[in-house]
Amino acid sequence: MDIANIIQTVAVYALPVLFAITLHEAAHGYVARHFGDNTAWALGRVTLNPIKHIDPIGTIVMPLVLYFATAGTFLFGYAKPVPVRFGHLRNPKRDMVWVALAGPASNLFQAVLWGVLFYLLQASGVTEDFFLKMCRAGLLVNVVMFVFNLFPLPPLDGGRILVGLLPYRAAELVSRVEPYGFFIVMGLILAGIINKLWMSPLMGLTYGVLEIILTPLRLLIS
Repeated sequence: MDIANIIQTVAVYALPVLFAITLHEAAHGYVARHFGDNTAWALGRVTLNPIKHIDPIGTIVMPLVLYFATAGTFLFGYAKPVPVRFGHLRNPKRDMVWVALAGPASNLFQAVLWGVLFYLLQASGVTEDFFLKMCRAGLLVNVVMFVFNLFPLPPLDGGRILVGLLPYRAAELVSRVEPYGFFIVMGLILAGIINKLWMSPLMGLTYGVLEIILTPLRLLIS
């Protein structure tokens, strides 16, 4: 494995990943506070300081081990979840949808910003490939986080959204999956099911939406 190539890849992805996880988690805490739960705010988790959101195992060790073990073909990691006490929300069932949606929405917004930066750099005559690669990495990282976190299984954001939208009895049944959700998701990832049936089609759709959003800017500066 080419060490120089690994170092360059880490350098390109480091900033986009830090921004992606930081804003994702801070968005959860901010929206939770808006709807009545002050837990994350009181613990200092509604912050743009990435150190507050980094999980040593999930954010650093696991992705690196998987990268080396699979020669870069498979990566998975997670940040330190922002604590939310849904019972403190003014309308727990309704408001949990907005709290859960805030994280993926922040990633979609960041993907747009990275796309804007990419076209602005090109229009400015920047030819340094490192910065252009970083913009592409920012797009990829945030699209992956946006789509993956919307997978409708607790404890992922999509699962919490589903619980908030379903009738009470069905919501209760889905919420019971949460203690086992992480292991189910990992199994589905390793089996290739999530990538084939969820990630690939929805990432393609998301990139298509981003292309529509960014096309006016591309045409304006071309």
